[in-house]
Amino acid sequence: MRVLLVGGGGREHTLAWKLSRSRQLKQLYIAPGNPGTVQLGANVKIKDNDIVGLVRFAQEKKIDLVAVGPEDPLAAGLVDALSDVGIRAFGPTAAATAIEADKAFAKKIMHSSSIPTAEGRTFDNFRDARAYIASRDSAVVVKATGLAKGKGVFVCDEPSDGILAAEKIMVDRVFGDAGNHVLVEEKLIGQEASILAFVDGHNIYVMESAQDHKPIGDGDTGPNTGGMGAYSPAPIVTEKLISQIEREILVPLVDGMNRNDTPYKGVLYAGLMLTAGGPKVLEFNARFGDPETQPILMRMKGDLLEIMTAVCDGTLDKIDLSWDPRPAVCVVMASGGYPGDYEKGKVITGIEDAEKNPDVKVFQAGTKTQDDKLITNGGRVLGVTAMGANISEAQSRAYEAVKMINFEGAYYRKDIAEKAMK
Repeated sequence: MRVLLVGGGGREHTLAWKLSRSRQLKQLYIAPGNPGTVQLGANVKIKDNDIVGLVRFAQEKKIDLVAVGPEDPLAAGLVDALSDVGIRAFGPTAAATAIEADKAFAKKIMHSSSIPTAEGRTFDNFRDARAYIASRDSAVVVKATGLAKGKGVFVCDEPSDGILAAEKIMVDRVFGDAGNHVLVEEKLIGQEASILAFVDGHNIYVMESAQDHKPIGDGDTGPNTGGMGAYSPAPIVTEKLISQIEREILVPLVDGMNRNDTPYKGVLYAGLMLTAGGPKVLEFNARFGDPETQPILMRMKGDLLEIMTAVCDGTLDKIDLSWDPRPAVCVVMASGGYPGDYEKGKVITGIEDAEKNPDVKVFQAGTKTQDDKLITNGGRVLGVTAMGANISEAQSRAYEAVKMINFEGAYYRKDIAEKAMK
């Protein structure tokens, strides 16, 4: 099969690495890709939001399957445009992507489907949002309802901080049009977990669990980021809990999307809070999570291309996956200053040394090549991922690999996967 993978981040490097191992793969193109993906296929100089250019390329190269990584082209209707010209595409339609792109829509679907989630209200102007938050006497979570690269969520222990967050989103417009509306929710208490599932419109295949680390600082302190590391599996997510999540969240969501005439195909990501009253939904994403993809796909033994094809064709019930029982840990190395301002162009060394261990893989995200050197080109630069006999060994290997890699101002959390060992 000729496959076009859309995207250029750490998630896409991981997907390209997994797809390149498929026995069914004839040619892999990645648009735009990064210096890591160029070793696995042919990078194509087309931006991931160039819908017309991507469709034209897929037609010219007679692409058999397009796999869409990031949320922006999904929300912009890339899958719809490809379907219109008869090209199979892995990912939800623009209407179904609203489960991530429009948090107000997601709340509506959850409420109509009786899916457990935080109580909340949506506002389209700052004045009303401020008045509501001021009337609260407990912690709130303030979210930009649109796509904000994982950074549009503010957890505020004091209502006064919630007002400042709403002002930043709606008045200062720090997330642009993604902040046209805000969602104000109650703060849920518990541990977070990420559950990803393949969905073909009717059938659901739940992948191994993972746990992300959103805040920038150790001990989950500081502002939220796109994710500073992850591990899989999450010991707190038991088989009994997976069954409950599937029964009370995933199945009702897929049924609700069908009733809404927005059938869902692709990867469904459920970000959950495991509360004393059971699992509750924090958010849904319409694609693979980043950095959860790195440890999950390191452990997946099956053929990803075969699975993607089954999702497109509605035959997911015929697929059987197996998983490496060994845990995997991913530590994100970021540019100093992220998620705020940071400098680019810092030379990266040591990746080859880190990958000499066969249980270590370094996935590139914010990188590019210049004068035959690999340099930083984003906030989250690398996802250093390792496997081990247990979570402690996987963590040790990941941090040993991190210490072999150098670039000026490199920052990473020192406590990824500590939760799994407590």
